[in-house]
Amino acid sequence: MNETRKTKFPRESFVSMTELVLPNDTNTFNNLMGGRLMHWMDIVSAIAAQKHSNRHVVTASVDNISFKHPIRLGNVVTLRARVTRAFQSSMEVRIDVDAEDVPAAHKFESNAAYFTFVALDKDGKPTDVPAVVTETAEEAEFYEGALRRRQLRLILAGRMKPSEAAELRSIFDIKEP
Repeated sequence: MNETRKTKFPRESFVSMTELVLPNDTNTFNNLMGGRLMHWMDIVSAIAAQKHSNRHVVTASVDNISFKHPIRLGNVVTLRARVTRAFQSSMEVRIDVDAEDVPAAHKFESNAAYFTFVALDKDGKPTDVPAVVTETAEEAEFYEGALRRRQLRLILAGRMKPSEAAELRSIFDIKEP
């Protein structure tokens, strides 16, 4: 790793975005379409990655997105994103999604996910990004888990053998090579 690598805090990449679920955003059950939510998640997380890297970014991967509760027509959706860890040119971004039925004063968690982005230079080539420095216990937990999540992504994409994933060896019960 470069000795002069810049650093940034997760709070410096924090982005919050609020959307109102309108009829065009819903399916035949008047629930927010999953694709529309994923679109919003991609936008908010891309902005967080851009703020961290001060570069244009492209989406490299999206982790599992599970929906805890349906988001209904008329609900207000709040998406919060921040970079949890940066590698050489890639960044993991966590997105937390809450929804609120404002007239009923009912707020609930919808889901959370991790997106990975790659920063690009002016020629469209991957470029180095600042390292992440954590300040809170929660940030440290996300940071530590990011390496395991990254190795799992690489294994699932066929870009890493399970035996090469040092952080995951205990999960896969793999002995040292």
